[in-house]
Amino acid sequence: MSPSTAGIATETAIRPFRVDVPEEQLVELRRRIDATRWPDRETVTDQSQGVQLARLLGLARYWSLGYDWRKVEAKLNALPQFVTEIDRLQLHFIHVRSRQPNALPVVITHGWPGSVLELIKTIGPLTDPGAFGGRAEDAFDVVMPSLPGYGFSAHPSESGWGPERIGSAWDVLMKRLGYTRYVAQGGDYGAVVTHAMGRQAPAGLLGIHVNLPAAVPLEVLPAVGGGPAPTGLSEKERAALDQVITAAMRDTAYSLMMGTKPQTIGYSLNDSPVGLAAWMLGHPGFNRWAYGSDPGQPTTDEVLDDITLYWLTSSPTSAARSYWENHGRSPLVAAAQMTVDISIPTAVSAFPGELYVAPESWARRAYPKLIYFHEAERGGHFAALEEPEIFSQELRAAFTSLR
Repeated sequence: MSPSTAGIATETAIRPFRVDVPEEQLVELRRRIDATRWPDRETVTDQSQGVQLARLLGLARYWSLGYDWRKVEAKLNALPQFVTEIDRLQLHFIHVRSRQPNALPVVITHGWPGSVLELIKTIGPLTDPGAFGGRAEDAFDVVMPSLPGYGFSAHPSESGWGPERIGSAWDVLMKRLGYTRYVAQGGDYGAVVTHAMGRQAPAGLLGIHVNLPAAVPLEVLPAVGGGPAPTGLSEKERAALDQVITAAMRDTAYSLMMGTKPQTIGYSLNDSPVGLAAWMLGHPGFNRWAYGSDPGQPTTDEVLDDITLYWLTSSPTSAARSYWENHGRSPLVAAAQMTVDISIPTAVSAFPGELYVAPESWARRAYPKLIYFHEAERGGHFAALEEPEIFSQELRAAFTSLR
C-alpha cells in the first residue's frame, strides 16, 4: 500500500492495487489522537480565528472511538484500482469501464484537500447513466488518478511535478489504457491540471470540463487587492467579484503557506492527526461541511475518510507541495486569471456553493471554444462528493457534442 518513493516501480505495466492498512497503523493513529496537546479555546465566538476548539474536540473523540477506516478500505477495494509508472513515478488510479460499447473515456482529477474518495460516488451515474435517469448512450469509461504525492500515488523525490507535468502524465495514462480519444475534467487543483491539459492539447484530447473555471477577467483583479472595481459590471459579475474578494481574503493563510513553505507546515501536519484535521477543515469547502451549513454536505465519516487517507499515506507534506509546484498559486488565484492558449472545446459548470460562481459572460470571454455553460441547481466546491448525480448530469450534458 505504500506510496513512498521506495515503492516506485521500474516497469510500465499496469498492475492491480489493493488497500490493506496494517492494524498497527490504525492503533498508532488513535494513540496520537488521544495524546493531542490541545491549545486554549479561541477568544471569539465565531471562526474568525480558525477552526473552533469544541468542533475539533468532538471530531477527535469520534475519530478515536467510533470511526471505522475498514469501511472506506472495503469501498475502495470493491473498485478496480491499479498502479503504473509514468515518468519514473508510480501513480495510483481507479479505472471503471462502462458496459456501453461506445462509452466516452474521461479522466477526472481531484484537488486539495480532496482525493479520489471525493469522486467515487459519480462512478455509477457516469458509467451506467441509464440506471440514474440518463441515456445509456451518454456513458463514460472513468479514470480517476491520485495526484502525485496524494493518497496511494508515490511521493515525488524531485521538484518539477507541476500541473503541466501531471497533465502530460495523464495523457500517457489514457493512451496506455488504450484510449486514442478522451475528455478531461477537474475541479479545485484538478481544474488547474485540466487547464494545463487544455493548453497542451495532446492528440486525442477532445475537450475539457471544469467546475472551478479560470474566468475572472484581468481588469477586475485590482479590486481583489483592495483597489476600485471596474464600472459597468452586471449584477452577476459584481456578485462573483465580491465572492472572489471574500474567498481571497479568507483563503490566503493556508494557500500562502503551502505555496511558499510546504515543508515547514509539513512537519506539523505529518506529526499530528488533529493538526492535520484542523488544517484541512480550514479550507472553505471542507469547513462548510464540518459546520453543517450545506444541505448536501458529506457525513462526518466521509470527511474523516479523506483526512485519514492523507494521514495513513503520509501525504500531507507531499500534497502541500503541489501548491508550491504551481508557482505558489492556489486554485483560487489560478481561477482569477484570464485563460489563454486553450484552443480546444471547453465546458463549464457553475455550482452555487463554489468559491465564486462564474458568470457566463466571463466564461465566454475566457474560453474561445466554450461549448457548454450551465449554472447547477445545487452543489459546492467539491460538487462530485456533495451532489454526485447533478455533477454527473453536468458531465453528460457538457460532452454530448463531442461524442
